[in-house]
Amino acid sequence: MNGFYYHYKHDLNGPINNYAYEVLGVGCHTEDDCRSEDANMVVYRPLYEESVYKAGKLFDLRPLEMWMGNVTKDGVTFPRFTLITDSLVIDQLKEIKEKMYE
Repeated sequence: MNGFYYHYKHDLNGPINNYAYEVLGVGCHTEDDCRSEDANMVVYRPLYEESVYKAGKLFDLRPLEMWMGNVTKDGVTFPRFTLITDSLVIDQLKEIKEKMYE
């Protein structure tokens, strides 16, 4: 699960890091009365300067079920997030991450 992902809004003609995220892991909600679909949360952070980053908040959470789900837009269904496997892109995103967070 850990790695770099693009959100479906990623623009191939935009910067390499637009709508790019680093997944740090999956956390489990600790309360017994938590809805099962919300029990597992993906811990991730943006690799572009979006509002969460600008506000000084380092991590986002999203239910795993939603993260793994699909989105339908204009009649076309596709994954909400896609794992990035291109090693050249990953290397560039690692450099961006280091500048933003370390």
